[in-house]
Amino acid sequence: MNITDPRDIIARSPMSRLQIVAVILCILLNALDGFDVLAISFASPGIASDWGIDRAALGFVLSMELIGMAVGSVLIGNLADRFGRRPIILGCLVVMASGMYLAALAEGVVTLSIMRLFTGVGIGGMLAAINAMVAEFSNVRRRHLAVALMAGGYPVGAIIGGSIASMLLAHFDWRAVFLFGAVVTAIFLPLVWMWLPESVDFLTQKRSAGALDKINGILKRMGHATVDRIPDIQPQETRGGIRELFSPGLIRITLLLIVAYFTHIMTFYYILKWIPKIVVDMGFVASSAGGVLVWANVGGAMGSLVLSLLTQRFDVNRLVIGALVMAFVMVTVFGYAPADLQQLAMFSALAGFFTNSAVVGMYAIFARSFPTRVRAGGTGLVIGLGRGGAALGPIVAGFLFASGQSLPMVSLLMAMGSLVAAAALLALGRRPAAQGAAACAEA
Repeated sequence: MNITDPRDIIARSPMSRLQIVAVILCILLNALDGFDVLAISFASPGIASDWGIDRAALGFVLSMELIGMAVGSVLIGNLADRFGRRPIILGCLVVMASGMYLAALAEGVVTLSIMRLFTGVGIGGMLAAINAMVAEFSNVRRRHLAVALMAGGYPVGAIIGGSIASMLLAHFDWRAVFLFGAVVTAIFLPLVWMWLPESVDFLTQKRSAGALDKINGILKRMGHATVDRIPDIQPQETRGGIRELFSPGLIRITLLLIVAYFTHIMTFYYILKWIPKIVVDMGFVASSAGGVLVWANVGGAMGSLVLSLLTQRFDVNRLVIGALVMAFVMVTVFGYAPADLQQLAMFSALAGFFTNSAVVGMYAIFARSFPTRVRAGGTGLVIGLGRGGAALGPIVAGFLFASGQSLPMVSLLMAMGSLVAAAALLALGRRPAAQGAAACAEA
């Protein structure tokens, strides 16, 4: 049977070279996000030493780009559904590169915090846009795998960038970490311009002037057949925007995903943001602390790869619930690790394995839970409101430490977020699969 809907051509055909390149580029963009978010973690011991700030104040500095990510995910993610994925990605790269460069020039906590907030807005918008882009560039068979691999780029960026950051810190001060991030971020601008075209799903949905020519041009680049017309818009495709996410058909899914992401991300960012400072306070140098954080991300990368492969055979919801339970266990165990670099690296890697695999699985759940017309906005809303947990996690941990709580107690309390997330996904059940099927029908 002849396929006349360009979305169906992409959904049912084998992945072309351009589609694979686009997915790989989005994986690399998420890897860039991984380094940009953690740049402040690698730099935090030097910042605390240079400016003499305590743990409570440092917790606020560590959280500023996470607050920016929350704002960027909600606002810019919704803009990606209105104006396109590609221009939003390019704009976010400009914001991120500028923010990283200006952070290196900061002379005080207030200025640095503002720059990290600014950078976070770009990172948050980027996450929402590339999650939608990967889902829409992938065929149905590989969609879950592609989205999970994209999310897995985050720890890979932290590993590679963290290794370089540790070398930089051995020879330069903390500002070199931000300068490195600014340069690498800027390099991605021409790569995205050349190799990441607009989503066919988006162009079909919006039906703007010249859309048919653009769609056929992209289909030709993919090596797929072209179409004679853009299919008619169905009544259910005319809705959209944040309001629809709280409509009767989506509100339960939206709220449960926000709760799950919010609570688990508190646990996730406790580990990622506080490892360097915890290790330095045990008596080790900043470069060694950065090495322990790298191992947390090595574990995270392995976890994302394992879960990505398992999604081809097992229900992603059940996989994520299992990862969340094990994340609670391993973050708690990390709190009892002795002051030994090898054991700290091992426990942080295990904690990273399960915390990050759960995050990766959640991204796959987001992509299948929302239809095209609200995919970027829905993902952005869940990530954005959920990032409140990312911002809150380091702050809460900072106050717990400042109040005299021990490392084991802080780790246990912060690990509880993963258990709450598991409960939310249990309540969600398998309902997103039905919603995802509807999304695939639209796609």
